Amino acid sequence: MNCRNCQSAFPDLLLDPASGSNAAAREHVVSCAACEKEFRSLKATFALLDSWQAPEPSPYFDQKLTIRLREEQALAPAGWFERLKSRLLFNTGRQFRPALAGALALVLLVGGGTFADLSTFSHPRVEASATVQDLQILDKNDQALQTMDQLLQDDSSPDDGTSAPPTT
Repeated sequence: MNCRNCQSAFPDLLLDPASGSNAAAREHVVSCAACEKEFRSLKATFALLDSWQAPEPSPYFDQKLTIRLREEQALAPAGWFERLKSRLLFNTGRQFRPALAGALALVLLVGGGTFADLSTFSHPRVEASATVQDLQILDKNDQALQTMDQLLQDDSSPDDGTSAPPTT
């Protein structure tokens, strides 16, 4: 057993020295001078704590506490700023989590909506005149007709791979 493991076993060794699980720690304490010194120091500290007696409270403690509580209750309530400050300083934050989640969701919605709105308006649509629109439609129709002609020409060739005889 190394010194680090032995020192982590000191509390168990102090509280229950006769336990079988502490045999390796007891052997290490006997063989290692540094661990033996540390163990003796902890044992002396525990003995000192066992001999310590807590002081008796004053006989007027309860009366003084009651008077102090009445004085605090009689004080005017703190202003809203002080109450808010004490809530923010001395709380766990649990009561603000739903509000924080809602605020974050609202920020995401507004931010996402703003981004979506900006992305659609990043390329402003220019309204073309009726003449330009008609020419664009005719151009699209012409391209469609050329594609259809190519498809029809491809369909007229035989599928067996032989060429069609020339017509005279």
